[in-house]
Amino acid sequence: MTAKAYLSISPDVKKALADGKPVVALESTIITHGMPYPQNLEMAKKVEGIVREHSAVPATIAIMDGRFCVGVSGEDLERLALEGLKAAKASRRDVSALLVQGVIAGTTVATTMQIAALAGIHVFATGGIGGVHRGAEETFDISADLQELGRTPVAVVCAGAKSILDIAKTLEVLETNGVPVLGYGTDQFPAFWARESGHKVDHRFDAAEDIAKIVALQIDLGLGGVLVANPIPEEDALDPAAIEARIAEAIAGAEAEGVSRKELTPFLLKRIFELTGGKSLQSNIALVENNAKVAAHIAVSLAGRMPGKPAARRA
Repeated sequence: MTAKAYLSISPDVKKALADGKPVVALESTIITHGMPYPQNLEMAKKVEGIVREHSAVPATIAIMDGRFCVGVSGEDLERLALEGLKAAKASRRDVSALLVQGVIAGTTVATTMQIAALAGIHVFATGGIGGVHRGAEETFDISADLQELGRTPVAVVCAGAKSILDIAKTLEVLETNGVPVLGYGTDQFPAFWARESGHKVDHRFDAAEDIAKIVALQIDLGLGGVLVANPIPEEDALDPAAIEARIAEAIAGAEAEGVSRKELTPFLLKRIFELTGGKSLQSNIALVENNAKVAAHIAVSLAGRMPGKPAARRA
């Protein structure tokens, strides 16, 4: 039995892939663990709508009922949103156990990449990637996202790494894993809620078409994934000094309560939401929407470059 035996692709996504049309993968932990119901469902539908507005087909990915589900929609999307924090959070190490248990799970960046590649989808929009946590020299807390980017041929469009992380070390690990970090209209690697982190990207490109060329070449050469760093829109960004102060408070709270490992990021994001009076969540939603738009543009350009596929045109 191969991995594809566990794959369930919705009819519209399956047709788009068969016809060589652009498809954008979307993760589901932002639905299950990112915000409460019904805001999570509203956000998911809006992001899918943005992908469609820019001439691509959205494919929300989750693990449900013992299957890799690609193109979760309708009642299943609502079921995923309603499950919320009761759902499992699926990284690569959890996949087999969750399939056997038949439970609902939101997929992280790493697992979404894995399932997207299995389905033949090469562009994925998310909020921010996981990375090296602060203090990792003692805890060794490093996200599986970074290794997945080094081996799985998917372009991940994000607003950088969450600024709760050690961004300098995150970029070092990406370099070690051979992952090209491309700045979309920026020389600076963004820090999720802030447009700049103080660290440079590997290469800057100002056109989605150029990034699509690189993604196609990465696939042809078998070189793994690409990280596309797309800064949060200026009007939605938070002040870097202010958000850094709130992060420090949240980290101190986590240490005081003994929160670590996979519980750490959800704890920090919830605490930062409280400390910013909800502004961090508003910015989070804005950057995900912006990433969905850019990912759709890249997917449209990439669709015409894949071997044996008809050219796709952006409306």
